[in-house]
Amino acid sequence: MNSLFEYILRIGDDSLILGQRLAEWCGHGPILEEDIALTNISLDLIGQATNFFNYASVVENAGRDADKLAFLRIDREYKNTVLVEQPNGDFGDTMVRQFLFDVFRKLFFEKLQYSKDEQLAAIAEKSLKETRYHLKHSSEWVIRLGDGTEESHNRVQNSLNILWRYRTELFFMDGVDAELIKQGIAIDLNTFRNEYDLFVSSILDEATLTPPANNWSFGEGRIGKHSEHLGHLLAEMQYMQRAYPNMEW
Repeated sequence: MNSLFEYILRIGDDSLILGQRLAEWCGHGPILEEDIALTNISLDLIGQATNFFNYASVVENAGRDADKLAFLRIDREYKNTVLVEQPNGDFGDTMVRQFLFDVFRKLFFEKLQYSKDEQLAAIAEKSLKETRYHLKHSSEWVIRLGDGTEESHNRVQNSLNILWRYRTELFFMDGVDAELIKQGIAIDLNTFRNEYDLFVSSILDEATLTPPANNWSFGEGRIGKHSEHLGHLLAEMQYMQRAYPNMEW
């Protein structure tokens, strides 16, 4: 297994799948400004995925370009976390999912921009600028919904109760990471786990939200084991490329 190729896919797949999820909000946002904001964040994430897949194609050197990597793999070949493939649900579900991911992504890109792999570092540096905005957007909404009306508080608390278990997979590491950490390419995710927990806790406190008391965790997406939701997402996302092979955008 090419560890660098696998590592790049994991990062790119998170961006692609979450970008696809957010694209489902296009035309359905609760207000016009938020419809535009969610669509723009989706475009940012898909742009990040394109950059990572272009690099992954070079690393793999097997004749698969970014489009083939994005659209012509089966579900078990995707290495995104289970969190990002969860359905949009209501607006609170989407914001909690986005928030839990954005906190991780900001901290991750802050570290990855100093990777010894110059291409990864460059993509991370560019993506970090966007991700800081994404986190500002999602954290403000979590606070607004949590500390809002009784109904908005209860609904976003329920969102947190459901999605909380998926956050632990963001910090999954295996032999792929270990090999690349030794080379100064990958990031030891444990180096910012406490910072992640502290930031999440601070926002939830401000939002008057309570983290679930249980320690449930779920997700093996990094090794290709996904929830039932990914298959449905891929069927829609891949339709055009599979119906019209070799189509170029």
